[in-house]
Amino acid sequence: MSHPDIHSYLAAFDDIPGTRVYTVARARQGYWINQFAMSLMKPENRARWKADEKAYLEGWNLDENQKAAILARDYNRLLDLGGNIYFLAKLFSTDGLSFLQAVSTMTGMSVEDYQAMMLAGGRSPNGVRSIKEGN
Repeated sequence: MSHPDIHSYLAAFDDIPGTRVYTVARARQGYWINQFAMSLMKPENRARWKADEKAYLEGWNLDENQKAAILARDYNRLLDLGGNIYFLAKLFSTDGLSFLQAVSTMTGMSVEDYQAMMLAGGRSPNGVRSIKEGN
């Protein structure tokens, strides 16, 4: 029985339009983003973050690209950089956003349109299914 090569298998995850599969490589890449986000579970850390976001980020092993994405609340970019949406929820919760509000910003849809789409069953499975093939 032949098994697919692991690199080909994992590469297929990058061909899903609009989706970032949270792989081990992505977890490694975003380790410090996620550690930062989890730190916001503690009230004293949330207070320090709210008082001076840039200074708070200096305490983390983040590169400038990661810091910029955090400060801009660019959740799609943070996912690309290895952030995990469940960890990033600590950031948008600290900002007073619900999961619905934060995720709708990632789609370019209004909160109302995003909520209606999800209540109707989510995105249609029809459409572009492969980035490479365009179908």
